[in-house]
Amino acid sequence: MQKQYAIDTHKLQALATEKGLCMVTDLIVVDGQPVGYMVREEPEDAEDSGWRFFSGAEDDRYLDNPKHFNLVDINLVANCDPSIVEFLDAPVGAAFDKHEGVFYDVSEDD
Repeated sequence: MQKQYAIDTHKLQALATEKGLCMVTDLIVVDGQPVGYMVREEPEDAEDSGWRFFSGAEDDRYLDNPKHFNLVDINLVANCDPSIVEFLDAPVGAAFDKHEGVFYDVSEDD
């Protein structure tokens, strides 16, 4: 069964095109919650951007279920929450946490 996204995929704006694929939870793309945490990991392949998006409301049980994750074009996530766009060129290892609508850099320094 195909998931019903919170946004009509036929009406997407070009907010983050040619950025690759990302992993995102259903709370964002299905339930329409904003991104609360984003981290860029080492990409798994040439199409993967390495970005992983979470609302911040996911608990361990939710995260343990692979059915709650989606591999989608970053542009879909950007249309769900445009506030991510300015951070998409950050390097692998970057992490941002949103508090009161503002993203803060929480990347770990090596």
